[in-house]
Amino acid sequence: MANLLDGMSKSFNAVESGDIDHGRRRFVEGVAISAAAAATLSFLPKHAAAATENSAIRPFRINVSEDQLVDLRRRIGATRWPDRETVNGPSQGVQLAQFQELVRYWGTDYDWRKAEAKLNALPQFVTMIDDVDIHFIHVRSRHPNALPIVISHGWPGSVIEQLKLIGPLTDPTAHGGRAEDAFDVVIPSLPGYGFSGRPTGTGWDPDRIARAWAELMKRLGYTRYVAQGGDWGAPVASAMARQGASGLLGIHINLPASVPPEVAAALGGGPVPAQLSEKERAVLDALMTNAKKGNSAYFTMMTARPQTVGYGAADSPAGLAAWILVHPGFAQWAYGNDPEKSPTKDDVLDNITLYWLTNTAASAARLYWENGARGSVIVAAAQKTSEISLPVAITVFPDDVYRAPEAWARRAYRNLIYFNEVDKGGHFAAWEQPELFSVELRAAFRSLR
Repeated sequence: MANLLDGMSKSFNAVESGDIDHGRRRFVEGVAISAAAAATLSFLPKHAAAATENSAIRPFRINVSEDQLVDLRRRIGATRWPDRETVNGPSQGVQLAQFQELVRYWGTDYDWRKAEAKLNALPQFVTMIDDVDIHFIHVRSRHPNALPIVISHGWPGSVIEQLKLIGPLTDPTAHGGRAEDAFDVVIPSLPGYGFSGRPTGTGWDPDRIARAWAELMKRLGYTRYVAQGGDWGAPVASAMARQGASGLLGIHINLPASVPPEVAAALGGGPVPAQLSEKERAVLDALMTNAKKGNSAYFTMMTARPQTVGYGAADSPAGLAAWILVHPGFAQWAYGNDPEKSPTKDDVLDNITLYWLTNTAASAARLYWENGARGSVIVAAAQKTSEISLPVAITVFPDDVYRAPEAWARRAYRNLIYFNEVDKGGHFAAWEQPELFSVELRAAFRSLR
């Protein structure tokens, strides 16, 4: 056990400054694990620490076998390619030439071990909630009175998407911020995603995930905290606020459910409201154009038949990568041609490889099916925003698939305490603009500290 804690504390110190005793004390706080359980920690959390009590928080470390990586490269090398698209541009899907270049790099020069080392340098844990193992990263700030925050990813993301936030949030003074703006950061993997367990039954919709996150923060001993989410993380954070999770002070979202009823009706084929402002009409037109171009086809398919999607994505690395890259959030991504621009080629392949190694293409897609009856994640009525009384903060990023007008946001959220439109960033804003995203979180939650 001493050896385990020694090694884990070294990893902790790689991401948090401060003296060793302080780091070790912070790291093991709240952890319950026996030496026997420690010896069983392995790549998939469902196999780890089976003998511990369900409520225990167990240290977690990734250890992908070399055989798995050899098999991945073999499968990539054996890819059977389709013929080239018959149009110029991506209207038929991911374009063959640039995609082949990315996949060939994946099979030859890409190194998963770098991603594995990066994750293992962070304090990672697993705890069972509602019969599903939940994997999470938990990094405490060295600054006193840091505000705890739980950050939720979406599809086709993972905890990889939020890694570049950890430094700016936990150590703001090293990133142009103030010590009093520091956060303790909790980043869970959604059920069915990454290193979290794959639910074997139905019911894991955003509302249930929200209750699990509230339980997670309770187990970590947090009595005051905030929540953040984009993509699926937005419905999860919103559900936490709607449910009045104990200790939750407020939420920040970057994909707000703010489309009002008359606009939702127009999107469904009804008349266009006559009273829209020029900006509101532009947003409506953009949403209509997005639908006509089929940019939400992935959403429709996974909502209807996630299992069917899973067969090809679980069997073919190229099929998995193409399915992930069809997301409109990647529309402006240049396949990592600029190594200084986030996300890089390796960043995106880290994320795709995580899906492959954990075989979570189907289990991740089921979240769409679970949400099916609720409907659109951007429609206010569908997400019951009128029931949210806790403070809500919103940042709008210009290249996102939906750019919420402030007027709609104020109609949807009665306690909107912060609204800002920034000048850069898209759907994967935390990944694309981590410093700006961190600045937004500091400003959004400053009044709640």
